Amino acid sequence: MRTLDDLLADGVAGRRVLVRSDLNVPLDGEKITDDRRIVSSAPVHDALAKAGARVVVCAHLGRPKGLRDPRYSLRPVAARLSEVLGREVRFASDVVGESAQITTAALVDGDVAVLENVRFEAAETSKDEAERGAFADRLAALADAYVDDAFGAVHRKHASVYDIALRLPHCAGTLVLRELEVLRRLTESPDRPYVVVLGGSKVSDKFGVIEALLPKVDRLLVGGGMCFTFLAAQGHGVGGSLLEADQVDACRRLLADNPDKIVLPSDVVVAAEVSDHAATEVVPAAAIPDDRKGLDVGPDTVAEFGAALAGARTVFWNGPMGVFEVTPFAEGTRGVAQAIAGCDGLTVVGGGDSAAAIRQLGLDEAAFGHISTGGGASLEFLEGRTLPGIAVLEG
Repeated sequence: MRTLDDLLADGVAGRRVLVRSDLNVPLDGEKITDDRRIVSSAPVHDALAKAGARVVVCAHLGRPKGLRDPRYSLRPVAARLSEVLGREVRFASDVVGESAQITTAALVDGDVAVLENVRFEAAETSKDEAERGAFADRLAALADAYVDDAFGAVHRKHASVYDIALRLPHCAGTLVLRELEVLRRLTESPDRPYVVVLGGSKVSDKFGVIEALLPKVDRLLVGGGMCFTFLAAQGHGVGGSLLEADQVDACRRLLADNPDKIVLPSDVVVAAEVSDHAATEVVPAAAIPDDRKGLDVGPDTVAEFGAALAGARTVFWNGPMGVFEVTPFAEGTRGVAQAIAGCDGLTVVGGGDSAAAIRQLGLDEAAFGHISTGGGASLEFLEGRTLPGIAVLEG
């Protein structure tokens, strides 16, 4: 796989370089509420611009479903990228149309431009290869080389991720290479003890990665909404907690096959409602009242998970332990995150919700070894699936 360093060594001055970045940031109207992906993407843009490239950035934001929707415009993202880079960033009001063609043609060495949301074009995500390819042809006409630095999209066979690399000289950006390096350490040669912490709402979303990782880990700690399906598989009532009834048998099989690896909560925080003023109670995980729902792991569980994490040399965490966005149900995620941060070995945080929890809870991002930008792509890699965006870069 060619790298950004290889491309820079070839010389990029005067060449238009299309960079697929991950700029899918949360917006409140036009206000960016978390700019971490913009800040993380900026070094590649900066390196290319300083080397004299004419940088053309493409990215998606949200799910506009192939329609122009001003709520998902990248205009505020381009403005913030300009601030981060400390240089003017031009903005094209379409993806491959007149504005994109005029904007990219006007670039001089060292300039940076951002194209409008690539998912405003229905062909970007089309399953029809001819339609997707025709769009990739138009996108490729705007550039002389291609850099994929959006690991969060490499599991998608989209035009700006897969088809474009078939049409232009291509390489992997530094964010993609860093993600691959870290994820390979989790799957190929992890230092031990190796502990995985999984949370989030649905066990069905994580079942593939659970099955793939269980043979490789020493402990799998399960919290969040997904733990209640495991508790139900043990025969416990879960009240009004989130439950995937169709996954109970599968969870029962996992528990039977891995009795010494899977660790479930021993206590949970329950309430009748999810609100900042909810009346909460800590109860044993095996005794959730019928009229309450579990919304966080309890203090005993935090201590037990912390003990399992103590001394771990490799940790992968994906998914919060509870409804951390609501104050009464944030302490489980905070406590487990602090235990992970205290580990001396490699600590990898995967998934947007986990990264958001670190920020919202005021934890030090620098205390974690690697905060992934991958999301679903990271999980699919850990499952052992082929990622189209990576396969095409290796081809």
